[in-house]
Order: sequence, then structure tokens, then C-alpha cells
Amino acid sequence: MTIMITGATGQLGNMIIANMLVRVPATEIIAGVRNGGMSATLKALKDQGGEVRCIDYDRPETLQKAFAGVNKLLLISSSHNDDTVRLTQHTSVINAAKNAGVEHILYTSFAFPQTGLKGSSNVHRLTEQVIFDSGMKYTILRNGLYIDFVNVLGLQEAIQSGVLTTPAGDWRFNAVTRSDLARAIANVLAEKGHEQRIYELAAPRTWTFADLAEVLTEFAGKTVIHSEDVSVQHWIYPFLSSIDTGSTSKDLEQLMGQPITSLKKSIAPFLN
Repeated sequence: MTIMITGATGQLGNMIIANMLVRVPATEIIAGVRNGGMSATLKALKDQGGEVRCIDYDRPETLQKAFAGVNKLLLISSSHNDDTVRLTQHTSVINAAKNAGVEHILYTSFAFPQTGLKGSSNVHRLTEQVIFDSGMKYTILRNGLYIDFVNVLGLQEAIQSGVLTTPAGDWRFNAVTRSDLARAIANVLAEKGHEQRIYELAAPRTWTFADLAEVLTEFAGKTVIHSEDVSVQHWIYPFLSSIDTGSTSKDLEQLMGQPITSLKKSIAPFLN
């Protein structure tokens, strides 16, 4: 069995490979990278007999050769900011994988894309359809909202002032950490099965801004309250309104085999 992870120099890809190295022999793992960058994880992979190959979504003529001998391929979605380009890149990878004889393709989609037609969720649904139409065995890994979005909410300012201020609304969040996603995805890659499955890798329960203020209170050692203000404006709020942040799923915890990281531990890296 040979497993390739594309986007291996990105945060998620790098974490997945780190988890894979404790699950399967390095000789079964191929890291797909766009450029020559080499993280400590990729160096460890090579030192243990794994392989690193150049995978450039923008050079479709090179992809089929790069996928030679691969049984399972994890397509980590492109980070390009133009969705038309992203879909073209994804389609090139999927077609090349099929032509190269890849048996099973896995794709990092976005959680609950069926609930709306806005923004990036659309390119994910379209990519999923290309995968379904390809006839290959598939697993769709619909990643939840990254917890990283809290980094633009002014957490340090809230601790200093004692007030976390946000726009009014019934905000609820199913956000998760990359490390939890990486653990779950690595387990899926390392195990047999999971074909023709779609997993919603979001949190099993939501939290609110009031919950976030309570956690900030623990960090601050003083009370931090949540306050609503209609005048608060930031690009993050229209984005959050355009996706499903309120639906929940048990898939992530089940695939991890353990509870997800708590809200307190999840936001700690953004308070250092």
C-alpha cells in the first residue's frame, strides 16, 4: 500500500504526515510538495525511507507521472484565492489520479457545504461531484471551520479591557483544530475501509461568544464579559455568516478515537 498526501508542506498536510509516521511504515508514505521546502517532518519521512515528490496543481502534464504507483491519494484542497482556478486545479489532480491508476482518492472538503451556495463551499461541492463522476473509490473529509478564526476577534484586547465585543446575533461555532483534523484524517488513511463515505469533521457540540468570554476569564484571572454592538464590523463576520457554523457531527471524535480539543486548549496558542 502506497499513500500520497498532497500539500505536504502546508500546516494540515505536515500534521497529517507526522501522525502517519506513527501509524504506518514511512516506506508506504509519499509526500507531495509544490516546491523544494523541507520541514522537519518531511526530513524525518525521508530519513525513515519515505518519499517526497513534486506535485504542482498548476502543471497538470506532470501529475499522472507523479501519481505512478500510488494506491491512496489524499487531495488537500488548493489554497488559491480564485475558486475558478481551484476547481481547475482539483479537476486536473482527479483526472491525473484516475489515469495513473489510483484506486482510492480522499479529498479535504468543507463541512456541511449542502446548506448554502455561497463562497468556498461551492467549489468544494463541485470538486466532490468531479470525484463522484470519476468512478474511483472515494472518501470525502469535510473539514470544519478552523479554530484559527478567533485570532482576529481581539482576544488580547478583550482580556485587557474585560469585554469581548461582537456584532449581535445568534452566533454558534463548530470550529475545530488542525491537529484534531490531522489525527482523524491520518487514521482514515492508515486504516482499511472508509470507501464511499462522507465525513463531517466538525465539532460534536457548538460554543458561543459567551462561552469564549468565560474561557478568556480563566486565562485573564479576572472577569471578561461578552457584549454585543451593532457597530462592530470586520470581514470575518460576513464570512462566518456565509457558512454553516452551527451544525454538529460525531464523525471527528469517532475517527480520532478520543474527544476533540477543548475550547480553552484550542485558543491558547492565540494568546501567547
